[in-house]
Amino acid sequence: MKRILITNDDGYQSPGLLALKEALSPLGHVMIVAPASEKSACGHGMTLTRPLRFIKLDDDFYKLDDGTPTDCIYLSLHALYEEGFKPDLIVSGINIGSNMGEDVSYSGTASAAMEGVLHDIPSIAISQVLQDKNYFGFDFSLAKETIYNLAKKILENGFPLQKREFLNVNIPQIPKDQCKGVKITELGIRLYGNDAHLHRNPRGEEYYWLGLHPLNWKERNQQESSDFSAVMNNYVSITPITLDFTAKKSMQPLQNWIMQ
Repeated sequence: MKRILITNDDGYQSPGLLALKEALSPLGHVMIVAPASEKSACGHGMTLTRPLRFIKLDDDFYKLDDGTPTDCIYLSLHALYEEGFKPDLIVSGINIGSNMGEDVSYSGTASAAMEGVLHDIPSIAISQVLQDKNYFGFDFSLAKETIYNLAKKILENGFPLQKREFLNVNIPQIPKDQCKGVKITELGIRLYGNDAHLHRNPRGEEYYWLGLHPLNWKERNQQESSDFSAVMNNYVSITPITLDFTAKKSMQPLQNWIMQ
């Protein structure tokens, strides 16, 4: 039986995580290890300054006390799986909200998949685009069908990417019958507005809330090959992501500049 490890950055109670388990359970043995609380935008952070503790919620369902998505993957592979019996696939999600463009560099969802491929395990990050503030009554049917088909294909035919590469999937917020298909995309450009909002507490002390700027889809001028463009046009976006951050095209110009 195939072994599948799933996590997220929205926390163990997220409906997206439970939808992911429902979608993947027919394909093999699914283990859930998720953060005990929401860890959105935590990036690839790993906890090195305090101990971590698994809290068992059910058979093959754990929350990691104050752990990050990266902690969940790293510690699961070293503590819950025996050598020689590692997962065949790691899936992170279903995130409530998109992870496109520069979002990927902040995303705990994407970072869990990143951690997976660092351990040479095929990995997918999947996110459900949120274009309004209604977190409830989410229809995950398109996301569930997409991840089931992707996972089945990987488990049967192998992973289509190179080492240290993972799949970043974004699902448009539309009924399943309105989806036009799947597009292989590149990361677009995320337009961040003023995300630092100043407030004062009753004592007059200043504090800030970050990340309150809405994602304005109508103000984008994206390449047709971008993840944003695909989702805006009712396609599922699948972007291959590599962990090699080297700006290879700049290496020779940099060498020339250094030698001047």
